[in-house]
Amino acid sequence: MVIFSVYVVNKAGGLIYQYDNYVPRAEAEKTFSYPLDFVLKHHDEKVVVSFGQRDGIRVGHAVLSINGEDVLGKNTADGKDTLEYLKDPANYPVSIRFGRARLSSNEKLMLASMFHSLFAIGSQLSPDVGSSGIEMLETDVFKLHCFQTLTGQCELFDQNLKGALEIAEKAGNFGAGS
Repeated sequence: MVIFSVYVVNKAGGLIYQYDNYVPRAEAEKTFSYPLDFVLKHHDEKVVVSFGQRDGIRVGHAVLSINGEDVLGKNTADGKDTLEYLKDPANYPVSIRFGRARLSSNEKLMLASMFHSLFAIGSQLSPDVGSSGIEMLETDVFKLHCFQTLTGQCELFDQNLKGALEIAEKAGNFGAGS
């Protein structure tokens, strides 16, 4: 049982509290010759695969390092633009490590707000009067639990409801006056 994240959202949809539990990211490292079999692009201050998949490298994976040197946003460790570096045939063969990049603070705010909107829509579209809205979304990889409090919502991304409830109990009361 693993708790991936805990989000506390107020009634207006604003993110009050967020906790990320360390999740090991699936990473793939491979040595490439020129030209690359992928199409890379800048997206949200990261260099990501936008087209082409192979050997565990998927669309949406970010470039994490080049030749063992970490990539910092769009730039290599020595400050060069990653896409420009990879366009130069003189830099090949090159070893590139790909993986899922961590969410930025802005992306976390957008996700919490988006879920709040889906929750509100679900509450209003329900055929039952007084519906509590979305209580749980389940995928093949995780479950998203939504607990309502008097002051807002608590969203838990987890693999087990029991563990989610334990985290919620440890977190205590949220909101004004707590």
